Amino acid sequence: LMLANQALAQGAPGPRGPTEVGVMAVAQEDVPYTVTLPGRATAYQQTSIRPQVGGEVLEITYDPGKPVKTGDLLFRLDPETLAAALAAAEAAVIGAEASLTEAQNTVTRYRRLEGSGVSAVDRASAEVAVRQAEADLKSAEAARASALLALERTEITSPLDGMADVAAVSVGDLVTASQSEALTTITQLDPIYVDVLQSSARMLRNRARINAGQLTASREVQSQLILETGEEYSGTGRIVSPGVRVSPTTGTVPIRLQFDNPEGVILPGQFLRLKLTLGTTRAVLVPQRATSRASDGTLTAFVARDGKAAQVTLTETGTYRNSWIVTQGISPGEQLILDGLDNLRANAETTTVPVTIDAEGVVREVTESADKTAAGEG
Repeated sequence: LMLANQALAQGAPGPRGPTEVGVMAVAQEDVPYTVTLPGRATAYQQTSIRPQVGGEVLEITYDPGKPVKTGDLLFRLDPETLAAALAAAEAAVIGAEASLTEAQNTVTRYRRLEGSGVSAVDRASAEVAVRQAEADLKSAEAARASALLALERTEITSPLDGMADVAAVSVGDLVTASQSEALTTITQLDPIYVDVLQSSARMLRNRARINAGQLTASREVQSQLILETGEEYSGTGRIVSPGVRVSPTTGTVPIRLQFDNPEGVILPGQFLRLKLTLGTTRAVLVPQRATSRASDGTLTAFVARDGKAAQVTLTETGTYRNSWIVTQGISPGEQLILDGLDNLRANAETTTVPVTIDAEGVVREVTESADKTAAGEG
């Protein structure tokens, strides 16, 4: 008795009873099988604007960063030199037309006088001259069309709808035809492509799951885009180019998806994450708050068995909402310990209290939840 009193006085712990824990019976159900892949946005269309004729930049008619439509004027070059060339070409056409008319009149006259002072050879030569004059006229007309086209190209327009970048030239700069430096860039943002890389090994494992009946593939793959901020993008996407080649260096297969982007939220080059729902799998959902992961990556949880806490190792294939998708380590109907996990050790004696967990991850006693529900209905 004296020793017991001394022990109490020194704060020594006495014998402890079973630990009270909250448990929930886990069930097997069909859950979406989702993979998350890194991705990068790529422009749907992008073109560099280069001059097709040379000259001085007289005017830049667009506002950088503002949308432009197909055919909108972007740059105007000095047209004077090309206008003079067009005038010379038009004059050449008039001269060629006159020469053709003269050659045709000569042939008509020679045919009328043939046999009376004009030989057949003279008539044949005149007909050859007509054909030559016709060829000269066609050549002059082609030169005029080329000069007209060059003059029209002094007004540089947008070939597509999109956003115009900052101009790389200023008013007064001289540009040359087909120069290497672009005047600006037009980028179409709606729709937009997202390129992701899928591991070929993962694709093989998924195919094996389908063949084994562990994964039921969907008729159409559902996609959900996650922005850099973690926010879910509201636009819908579809696969436009399923991967057909494996990279010899990375062992990945490229997949391209197309997303609506009417507000221009996604920009080319932006890094994103993509959730692809490939189908459904039969598995047990284990709330993440009931698990712990060791430094080596092992995922464990506690279950109540025969009045004791048993630690189990789980095999998961991803997450769904706030739970792990577990395929091995726990069986349907087992009592998963959700509450009272602080300082809980394997083989510790336990007493169980039925609990449930809501969508926000809050654990509540079943009786308490039922009382509240009844009070609300009353």
